[in-house]
Amino acid sequence: MHAVDEDVRLMLSFRAGDATAFDALFERWARPLLRYLERMVRDPGAAEELVQEAFLRVYRARERYEPDARFSTWLYRIATNLALNELRRPRRRDPHESLDRPDARALRAESPASDDLAHARQRAQRLEAALAELPERQRAALWLSAVEGLSYAEVADSLEVSESAVKALVHRARSRLADRLEMPDGGESDGGAEA
Repeated sequence: MHAVDEDVRLMLSFRAGDATAFDALFERWARPLLRYLERMVRDPGAAEELVQEAFLRVYRARERYEPDARFSTWLYRIATNLALNELRRPRRRDPHESLDRPDARALRAESPASDDLAHARQRAQRLEAALAELPERQRAALWLSAVEGLSYAEVADSLEVSESAVKALVHRARSRLADRLEMPDGGESDGGAEA
């Protein structure tokens, strides 16, 4: 059976009282959702909490669930709303970095790295930094379409915007990333305003 049909079947089974169906949905979607939320909120601990909250909302909404769209679209809409709410919290605007926390981006090599490996790591760090600097909706639209493989229509449903707005968000995100990564020092560009 096709994965989309399987997700809907599982959710409908869960709505009918089959708790194992919920467990199967969690097993299938927790990791992709965590990856997405880590990119959105840039805090692994907060992302884990948001995954739990998203599935708690799925659990609570089981009686009202109607398979009008793909299950993944519905789940990513819940997760996106949670991430955007998290990013709007005052404590998120000026995050405090603990001095005790090891830097997750530090290079930890057991043997001396070659020039190619060092260059690849530098580029990956620049990409991570450039992604983190994208406006929230651009980052969400790009991630959902490019990494999670959702269609523009599904991304539009998840972000609660029009399909043309998704196209514009993805285009702006890709343009910003390209501009940022072309700069030799990874420095700032004026980038323009978010859509």
